[in-house]
Amino acid sequence: MSTASLAWRYLWARPLATVLNLLLLSLGLAAITLLLLVRTQVDRAFERDLAGIDAVVGAKGSPLQLILSGVFHLDVPTGNIPLAEAQALARDARVAQLIPLSLGDSYRGFRIVGTTRDYPAHYGAELAQGAWWQAPMEAVLGAQVARATGLAVGGQFAGAHGLGAGGEEHGDEPYRVSGVLAPCGCVLDRLVLTASESVWRVHEGEPEDEAERQALEADREITLALVRYRSPLAAVTFPRYVNSATSMQAAAPALEITRLLRMVGVGTDVLRGFAAVLLLTAGLSVFIALWSAVRERRADLALLRMLGAPPRRVAGLLLAEALWLAALATLLGLAGGHGLTALLGWMLENDQSVPLRGALWLAEELWVPALALTVAALASALPVLAAYRSSAVSLLREF
Repeated sequence: MSTASLAWRYLWARPLATVLNLLLLSLGLAAITLLLLVRTQVDRAFERDLAGIDAVVGAKGSPLQLILSGVFHLDVPTGNIPLAEAQALARDARVAQLIPLSLGDSYRGFRIVGTTRDYPAHYGAELAQGAWWQAPMEAVLGAQVARATGLAVGGQFAGAHGLGAGGEEHGDEPYRVSGVLAPCGCVLDRLVLTASESVWRVHEGEPEDEAERQALEADREITLALVRYRSPLAAVTFPRYVNSATSMQAAAPALEITRLLRMVGVGTDVLRGFAAVLLLTAGLSVFIALWSAVRERRADLALLRMLGAPPRRVAGLLLAEALWLAALATLLGLAGGHGLTALLGWMLENDQSVPLRGALWLAEELWVPALALTVAALASALPVLAAYRSSAVSLLREF
């Protein structure tokens, strides 16, 4: 019988201890895998959605709230700003592009965003079906929206007041679906895009005469604006100008997201520490199990030596047990980490939040089996050495 086969039989001769060791080691590896997958995908999502956006201009309030609501659509906006003031900023020499966003309504929890065609163009979005909106009350659905709601080109729906599900519907002003976006892996997947005029029309209603129409147009507002600078030097003067000389505020996405990730990093460190404790506990448990195995199998080890097995064969038997544990724990840990990520992604998708996928393999995950093998090798070092140095005579004397 080969060393590996014999080690496998010895391993499962003590099923309770084996299962306990596997559980501890697998939980630690699953936690590390979960951290790798979530952190990598969140970082990628932030980088992808922030690409090309130098500043977000909106109502005064929390800069981080402004970024989360305007770029990632994960929070409520700080308020509205006058359309005329935003248009004045668009003519500023430091601004290369200003994309207006109007929020306030949703459909089944998915946000309806009034904007211009520059917004999907900024993310390089392409249509999977239909065409872009050509008139007010036409809408283009993100891929996730179309999949979750079952709407297709030509379908109609009514927006609901508020950015979450359960608001009062605007049934007298239904939208017609003109197109569906191809999946882009960006924030557009979970948005309903339409012209800014659609949002104004829903909330203003039809004017009774020309005077009322002009009055409504003069008082029009947007929620916020995404700004791209003409040159990097604008990052020094533009936010200061907006914050001091206007009724609005300008927030730098890179700065605020760095601050957010620093706060989130505390929780990540806690989970990483928890995984380290689990791995340390698993290593100690494996050490105790193997050390006990040397004591319990004195007769077997003595018989192997008397039959001519060299010391390295006897030591290799214990090392093979540790390696079997590491291999099984690696498989279970990776499967558990990806399963937990998929479950978390499903929960976040139902909440229209940052997308996460469990079916994603990273090069960094090669550290997981390496870590498992390291823990197993360190835990088995002393028992393996003790088995290597023992002779048949010394083993028999202990009876």
